[in-house]
Amino acid sequence: MPNNVPKQERILVIKLSALGDFIQALGPMKAIRDHHPEAHITLLTTKPYMGLGKACGYFDAVWQDARPKAWQVRRTLKLRQQLKSGNFDRVYDLQTSDRSSGYFKLMGAKVKWSGIARGCSHPHANLNRDLMHTIERQAEQLEMAGISSTPMADLSWCEADLSRFDLDSHFALLVPGGAAHRVDKRWPAKHYAKLAEGLLERNIQPVMLGTAQESDVLDEILDRCPQVYDLSSQTDFLEIAALAKRADLAIGNDTGPMHLIALAGCKSIVLYSKASDPKLCGQRGRDVIILREDRLEDLAVETVLERI
Repeated sequence: MPNNVPKQERILVIKLSALGDFIQALGPMKAIRDHHPEAHITLLTTKPYMGLGKACGYFDAVWQDARPKAWQVRRTLKLRQQLKSGNFDRVYDLQTSDRSSGYFKLMGAKVKWSGIARGCSHPHANLNRDLMHTIERQAEQLEMAGISSTPMADLSWCEADLSRFDLDSHFALLVPGGAAHRVDKRWPAKHYAKLAEGLLERNIQPVMLGTAQESDVLDEILDRCPQVYDLSSQTDFLEIAALAKRADLAIGNDTGPMHLIALAGCKSIVLYSKASDPKLCGQRGRDVIILREDRLEDLAVETVLERI
């Protein structure tokens, strides 16, 4: 008898980085899964985000992209072999970078492709796409590929045991870091220390998040206000989301963790300078307040405290 069972569609979703972009792509990822409920869907991402890709439940497989350099021929050929071995029928490129568009050529097959790669079957054909906020841009990209509805990211699946942390019943998350080469996106450490003192006066425990790469800022805050509860380098992404769900509020710079915190439903006060535009990349969530000054050092602590 002939086998009338239809072939399972195989789909690749590409989202390589960075944290904020990955978090804002969770809505589109859910839309892709809902549109292709029976498909085998693989996520191609980078090492820091593999855990989130596995935890969200939208993917049957999560692959790591080592992001080979152009001169690393052997590693590039290995990536090409991996991509071709997936036998993908369709690709949703949510990274839409020169690198990810290059994978369209690397795969070499007549695969259905949603993105901006030259010659792809389902291009995001909007010349003003770079003037759109990330969330609207990706929703429009998927709409042009046949997916009519894209939800806001739902982080209800982000769960973690927080019992090892000594948290008060009322606490606020502080996210004072950011990329070392983008110091113009950082509110001064002395302002965060004064903010922490204001929180303590309101019986709100200041809880600081960050990484070792931001130790200069974190150490200065602790020197100025030792009562800050320092959780830097002690939390993974799922724990940050879980903390956000319990926190009274969060205050931070325009950096990746604030996207995660805001979409987890936490009241979020995000501090912007002229170095980035919230109209294009601003945090989204249930309760997000954007405060902006051309120079962040000119944003007064009192202005932030008034919005708590």
